[in-house]
Amino acid sequence: MSVTLFDLTGKTALVTGSSRGLGLAFAKGLAQAGASVILNGTNDENLEVARAQLRGLGLSTRVSAFDVTNEQSVICAFQELDANGITVDVLVNNAGIQFRKPMLELETKDWHRVLDTNLTAAFIVGREAAKRMAERGHGKIINIGSLTSELARATVAPYTVAKGGIKMLTKAMAAEWGELGIQANAIGPGYMVTDMNEALVNDPKFDEWVKSRTPMRRWGRPEELAGTCIYLASEASNYVSGQIIYADGGMISVL
Repeated sequence: MSVTLFDLTGKTALVTGSSRGLGLAFAKGLAQAGASVILNGTNDENLEVARAQLRGLGLSTRVSAFDVTNEQSVICAFQELDANGITVDVLVNNAGIQFRKPMLELETKDWHRVLDTNLTAAFIVGREAAKRMAERGHGKIINIGSLTSELARATVAPYTVAKGGIKMLTKAMAAEWGELGIQANAIGPGYMVTDMNEALVNDPKFDEWVKSRTPMRRWGRPEELAGTCIYLASEASNYVSGQIIYADGGMISVL
């Protein structure tokens, strides 16, 4: 298979929540494959640090600061891209938060906060991107799910529900937008070494549980997700849609 199938030269990719962690790893991977990457977040300082890091590697990067949970902010951001003649060929819906609390103690406001950020925002940003992709007759949407798109774990109910929703949102996007030339897929990361998981990584009991539960006997690294993202963003996946690919060291495949 020709490596040009994975070449993203000339493509523009917007990665939400990409000032650090998985989002930054996705952005770096896409840029290394040739894409011009738009970093997104709400903290201008963090975004500038991330942009400087990628530019220091000679990668094409710009910034679009907006809150994915604010519908009007999302609409205005896309209108600004339109005004500057910037087309989004690839969208990675990565922005997300975690909140750990037993359901009996969970307040409704926290339930809504997690779902708004992890699920509803993916719909809003996806819709705005897809409107433009449909006009051009092509586009790639990559939603970021989780092992909890399939399996539940105590104390993370809203996150689990949101990531389960991401799996079905991806299928809904594929069902409605396929004839418009848009492929929608998802990535389901396993347990990764990120800022969001820092407390878990540093918990000896949980660390041992992850390693014993994962056939590869270790945590994943953010950069190990880049290849899957590049594949789903590239022409190599032109007939793949509505799927979720788990990059989890084999965890979801074993009892």
